Amino acid sequence: MSAPEEMTLKVIAHIRTAFPTKFGIPRQSGLVDSLRGEVIFTPEYRNADAVRGLEYFSHIWLVWQFSGAVRDSWSPTVRPPRLGGNTRMGVFATRSPFRPNPLGLSSVQLEAIEHRPDVGPVLIVRGADLMDGTPIYDIKPYIPYADCHPDAAGGFTAQTQFHHLTMVCDAGLWARVPADQQAALQGVLENDPRPSYQHDPERVYGMEFGGLEVHFKVDGEVLTVTGIDYR
Repeated sequence: MSAPEEMTLKVIAHIRTAFPTKFGIPRQSGLVDSLRGEVIFTPEYRNADAVRGLEYFSHIWLVWQFSGAVRDSWSPTVRPPRLGGNTRMGVFATRSPFRPNPLGLSSVQLEAIEHRPDVGPVLIVRGADLMDGTPIYDIKPYIPYADCHPDAAGGFTAQTQFHHLTMVCDAGLWARVPADQQAALQGVLENDPRPSYQHDPERVYGMEFGGLEVHFKVDGEVLTVTGIDYR
């Protein structure tokens, strides 16, 4: 008996994060550990028994949908931003959202499980690279002895993994950022939210983060925050 060629997935949860749009989201999970998110289950799956035992794991896998990049077609090659946007790689050699099935996979730290009367169990996670409201299809525990491969080859990503900027911001301007969001925002900016093919030092970029509109410039390895406004 052959397996069906298609299957229907159910959304089991959505994640709440500080990113209402795609711009600024870290390119991989775990790059900014101070980023906090909340996984809230849909009504059908708000059952405390479903997460029994999960509290003993420090990290979990999230299987989710690239909801901001759903297309009817796909391409066998894509242009990874970290390679300057000009070099093509096979889609299955990348984590591009433009794939036959727009599924993402992220390893995040499980900080706590809160049981709330109105929405049931809520997973508090750190280091997520997901847009606010992203639908989640599955949650699995991260198992160190099986999932961790310290000697694994990183392919073309090995040449871009250490890219890092120095953030500069006027103290008065930075004071507009709530204290509990400062470390996360700084981590996001230092990881360089720009597309890798843009290098104009006079260009002002804008991103939304946790109810703020943040503007900045980048000259060489220095990112200067030029404005922070409440949305």
